[in-house]
Amino acid sequence: MVDRVAILGCGYIGIELGRQLTAAGYDVVGVRRSESGCAAIEDAGFEAHQADLTDPEAVSNLPDAEWVVFAASSGGRDAEAAQRIYVEALDSVIESYGERESPPDRLVYTSSTGVYGDHDGEFVDESTPLDPTTEKTRVLVEAERIARERSAEYGIDGTVARFSGLYGPNRYRLERYLEGPVTEGYLNMVHREDAAGAVGYLLIADRARDGVVLVTDDEPADKWTFADWLANECGVGNPPKETKQQRLTDDELSEAARRRILTSKRCSNGYLRELGYDLRYPTFREGYRAAVDAYRSENIE
Repeated sequence: MVDRVAILGCGYIGIELGRQLTAAGYDVVGVRRSESGCAAIEDAGFEAHQADLTDPEAVSNLPDAEWVVFAASSGGRDAEAAQRIYVEALDSVIESYGERESPPDRLVYTSSTGVYGDHDGEFVDESTPLDPTTEKTRVLVEAERIARERSAEYGIDGTVARFSGLYGPNRYRLERYLEGPVTEGYLNMVHREDAAGAVGYLLIADRARDGVVLVTDDEPADKWTFADWLANECGVGNPPKETKQQRLTDDELSEAARRRILTSKRCSNGYLRELGYDLRYPTFREGYRAAVDAYRSENIE
């Protein structure tokens, strides 16, 4: 067993990953910039270290670890913020760890399926060419390259875990789908426990060294079908629907929002399954059960 795991940017996914690894007997330290973030880590039951990953001095003092998970958030949608965290800070972290007397064995970088761009509703997987459509997703593509190539320069195996849409506690967003209008398209989702669980599995089972793994559930969901299922389970009427063209008539939509609406793909988890990971929530039906039960308890029963 490794001596220590460092989770950098230990937020929504990182805290869940830390819980799971701690429960499995690993020594985990989570890194956050704020005092409140560190307090949340400690409340989750493992060690916290306060540091700003954009500060070179703070990066040089990050805890030693044999496994490093870079799960930081840019804190916004703009490309400039993404560049600072996903490219510049990631590169600084890899260089700092790589130049230590005992560099990490592995680094896992958590990316996004936004790197794929539009595929007209067709399936994508790890072999699909990347086609980012915004400045931010172009930054994410560069970050994936850094995670693997720069890590390799220091003898660190860099793995990219490419997450689809994250959901779970505090991120179910029931009102969006129950109230509508719901725009047509596909939802590619993964529950927080499985996003964290997949990263933990790749590390513990020693899978996908220097590779890319698409982390998503078994069933890309048609948005209208999902919204109607959710309404039925919650005991309310089906929400109003709209086509993409109807949605695009909104003059207040930003160009980035328009691109997101027009971007359509279905993500395959075939490789993740092939590697041996067993999903706790294979589809939204299992993943949304807790949210549905809570809604019914508060509003109907």
